[in-house]
Amino acid sequence: MLKVFGLIGRYFMLMGKVFSRPEKAGIYRRRIVYEMEALGVDSIGLTAIISVFIGAVITLQMCINLDSPFIPRSLVGYATRETMILEFSSAVVALILAGKVGSSIASEIGTMRITEQIDALEIMGVNSASYLILPKIVASMIFFPFLTILSILIGVVGGWLIAAVTGIMIPADYVDGLLMDFKPYSITYTLIKTVFFAYIITSISAFYGYYAKGNSLEVGTASTRAVVACSVVILLFDLILTQVLLI
Repeated sequence: MLKVFGLIGRYFMLMGKVFSRPEKAGIYRRRIVYEMEALGVDSIGLTAIISVFIGAVITLQMCINLDSPFIPRSLVGYATRETMILEFSSAVVALILAGKVGSSIASEIGTMRITEQIDALEIMGVNSASYLILPKIVASMIFFPFLTILSILIGVVGGWLIAAVTGIMIPADYVDGLLMDFKPYSITYTLIKTVFFAYIITSISAFYGYYAKGNSLEVGTASTRAVVACSVVILLFDLILTQVLLI
């Protein structure tokens, strides 16, 4: 327990350094644009592939399990839309990105630590924590909501495609369900969650990489710990934010 509190204390101390006043805003703007491409744009393909298959699977499962003449088939489209918006495209995509983006951040910063590049930045008078971590946090918090919207759209299209290709239900009924009882606040809710998850993924992964020590094997261990910690905290905050924002 003391070790956990020690980690939390070191984490908040690092975040204090990260959010201190940057030396040159122009440098940070260029790094934010670079990190948006590295962390966000490069994740579009993975997000799209997973979303289209999950949307298709949700539609198939709903069609199979709601096989009753008393249940309107349009509820399949409604359930697919709500599942994608409320949970999958925010929480589940965040867990997947924690594995891809989180491990990448931890290994990148961890490698810089063990090769003494971070020490060199400190010697030159650069706030290494802010210079390396802040652009990643800002970039992910800006770009991840776009990934969430993309995931919702592609997942819904994936459900329509499986309905049209397999004939398991009439595509027009699926579309009717998509338009049924839509609440715009659901989009706001999932985007708020995504911003929190983006911060969690980048800050925790950067923390584990920043304090990595030893050799390349230790960097791999730090990356693994970062992904596990991100996943646990994401699930915890998913529960907390759902309680706060929906109830």
